[in-house]
Amino acid sequence: MFNEHDIFRDACMLHGPLAHQGYDWWWHSFTAQDAVTGDDKPFFIEFFVCNPALGGAEPVLGQLPANKEAGIKPSYLMVKAGTWGEDHCQLHRFFGWDDVKLRAEAPYSIKAADCYASENVLKGSISISAEDAAAHPEWMCDSGELSWELVIDKQIAFNVGYGASAPLREAEAFAMYWHAEGMKSAYSGRITYNGREYTVEPEKSFGYADKNWGRDFTSPWVWLSSNCLTSRISGKRLENSVFDIGGGRPKVYFVPLDRRLLGVFYYEGREFDFNFSHFWLNVKTEFSFDEREDRVVWHVRQENIHSVMETEVSCLKKDMLLVNYEAPDGSKKHNRLWNGGNGTGRIRLYDKTPAGLMLVDDIDATHIGCEYGEYDE
Repeated sequence: MFNEHDIFRDACMLHGPLAHQGYDWWWHSFTAQDAVTGDDKPFFIEFFVCNPALGGAEPVLGQLPANKEAGIKPSYLMVKAGTWGEDHCQLHRFFGWDDVKLRAEAPYSIKAADCYASENVLKGSISISAEDAAAHPEWMCDSGELSWELVIDKQIAFNVGYGASAPLREAEAFAMYWHAEGMKSAYSGRITYNGREYTVEPEKSFGYADKNWGRDFTSPWVWLSSNCLTSRISGKRLENSVFDIGGGRPKVYFVPLDRRLLGVFYYEGREFDFNFSHFWLNVKTEFSFDEREDRVVWHVRQENIHSVMETEVSCLKKDMLLVNYEAPDGSKKHNRLWNGGNGTGRIRLYDKTPAGLMLVDDIDATHIGCEYGEYDE
């Protein structure tokens, strides 16, 4: 069973060695509607913490040339917010650890100035001028203004299970961990972006909330998820469904495994589980990523002893970001990490039977969160 809520996995994991070289982030993405036109617009908000044991009064930015030359590791809370679409942007606001109030245990909360995140509340603002963004490439962000006040209802979870168990977590067996407490989430509230108002309504938010933590990022880096799903067979919206695919090339005790993904589909109450760490399911995965002139395309085929899921997703480049992060060691290896919230796709679910594959459903997906990046190691 993967739909098991566990807020203890949403706690801050940066203790022991990870406090000196580690990151932890709480990611939120959802769709809002223009208060005037009613048009959909996707947004994201993330609270990213890095190397808290090395912090102080000011944020330490790893991409600052003097810090790179001296080998100084980054240390800060970065509040990251932005939007996808043709006017896409990512905005970063940094805080030194002396200005951060962190409740590290469950239920977590983190606050700095007017920025606040917890299991079910998000508040904050970022304002970056074009002049400041150009003068500070170490901020790794665009210019713009965004403020938000939101409530989150985390409805369906993807409890990955592997690595987050106490023995493996304490031993830091994996370089990167994942937990999706709100794989399907309903958001409500308001957004203001560059002076324009947006409303966020639970039934139209198609929300998502997860977290990652560790000492380094995976490569390749894959993420696909949506709960805006419609059956091609019945023509009906699947109101109690969501899929989530993530991973790439996990490292266990610094040894990289073959290209592997974690994938699940919660289909109207039925669980389809393609978690490679569940060895008893004999999960097999094939995936590819194709960068074309105007769009990027993902193909994923996953199977276990019971079922098969075939997923194809595409997203227009004009709607996407090349999203920026620096690793806890101060390096910036991912420099072409495609990130979008306007993906569209098709998922086919099959049961395995003695007579062969039997189609469970053929599903159209929109409002897909999608990500891909890879670098040479």
